[in-house]
Amino acid sequence: MAENNETPAKPHPVPFKEAFHVWLKIGLLSFGGPAGQIALMHRILVEEKRWISDHRFLHALNYCMLLPGPEAQQLATYIGWLLHRTWGGLVAGTLFILPGFFVVLGLSTLYAVYQELTAVQAIFFGIKAAVLAVVIQAVVRIGKNVLKNAAMVALAAFGFITIFFFNIPFPIVVITAGVIGYLGGRYRPDIFVVIKGHGGQGDPETGRAVVDELIETGRAEHIRPSATKAVRVVLIGLCLWFGPVALVAALFGTDSVFVDIGTFFSKMAVVTFGGAYAVLAYVAQEAVQSYGWLQPGEMLNGLGLAETTPGPLILVTEFVGYLAAYRNPGPLSALGAGTLGAVLTVWVTFVPCYLWIFLGAPYMEAARENTRLSAALSAITAVVVGVILNLAVWFGLHVLFGAVRTVHAGPLRLFVPDLASIDFGALALALFALFALFRLKWDMLKTLALCSALGAAIFLSLG
Repeated sequence: MAENNETPAKPHPVPFKEAFHVWLKIGLLSFGGPAGQIALMHRILVEEKRWISDHRFLHALNYCMLLPGPEAQQLATYIGWLLHRTWGGLVAGTLFILPGFFVVLGLSTLYAVYQELTAVQAIFFGIKAAVLAVVIQAVVRIGKNVLKNAAMVALAAFGFITIFFFNIPFPIVVITAGVIGYLGGRYRPDIFVVIKGHGGQGDPETGRAVVDELIETGRAEHIRPSATKAVRVVLIGLCLWFGPVALVAALFGTDSVFVDIGTFFSKMAVVTFGGAYAVLAYVAQEAVQSYGWLQPGEMLNGLGLAETTPGPLILVTEFVGYLAAYRNPGPLSALGAGTLGAVLTVWVTFVPCYLWIFLGAPYMEAARENTRLSAALSAITAVVVGVILNLAVWFGLHVLFGAVRTVHAGPLRLFVPDLASIDFGALALALFALFALFRLKWDMLKTLALCSALGAAIFLSLG
């Protein structure tokens, strides 16, 4: 028998089973809105696992920040796709959603039947305070890696000030930063090209990040853009997106609440630029005034529920979809209709997220080769640091104070906390979490678990 001289394919450096467990862990711990979730992924995927370099992580985050929908979930999908192709992206993105989906489904049922969330609030009281510390840690670490010079610092300040104080729409801020970076890449690439086109950070013990090694050894052909693949992704994505809406129309009629849910949240999925907060007012107005699905004030209950459970904040729409169908069940039982409404809402909200990633990520990866585009993305990355800081401050104000007023003075917007409403329990837990993470070097799971237990005890004792 002739000798086989072919070199066997090098095994994948990250087994799919291990990636599955890590994505599930991220999904279970994804508290604190986009800032907390980005911080969580950066810590686990960049710092602990070394699966992706800082540069590639931020490059992917830039793209996700430009898309409608929850940027953290799309970032998980993007990195999962880089590691394990389409199935990797599907698993990463879905596991990011599933824990929160089931928690919100259970709590929506509890609310619809009993309208009681005290026990849940007690459990998650301490977690919110701990997540604030995690977010602060992320701002510090990402800032160190990106803010290399005065130009990048200025762009980060620009991002924070324009959004936090002037409420400038996020896409305008990002596009402006991109234009500045593009021009800077033409005239001063030494300053503006912070996110490099090639390579990532090496580590003296573990070597290069896994994704960089895969790409440089030719085992990541799936990242190359292809018109044929793009057409296939669009066709499959649109069928998956609108197929269930057509199915409920056929089963329950075009005037059913399920068709209203499917079409309304499909439209919302393409306009949610700048994160969930940018559209929550719109969703609340439509759900209360136009459709009559919720009573005034109930949206705040749903928002509080989504803020204190794992998963993207946009899962608050699941709460809305559940109540809409629960109160208009048609031929189904109230609980069955509520469950179907929740599932349909989440489906049409998140299927587009996979479409944006699988369609655009290959072209985004190809853009790394262009110096001017790298400069534009570097500028966007610096602005994103300011955006994360904006989210951290907003989140911190609402964790530490029971009442926060919004004051407008011309174009200026200020969040003014009521100092008398300060929550000393949350403040103590946040300070303890900061001490544990920065000084004691505790891992995040241990910090979250202890803060959750302490927070529940404090909440129930004060209640």
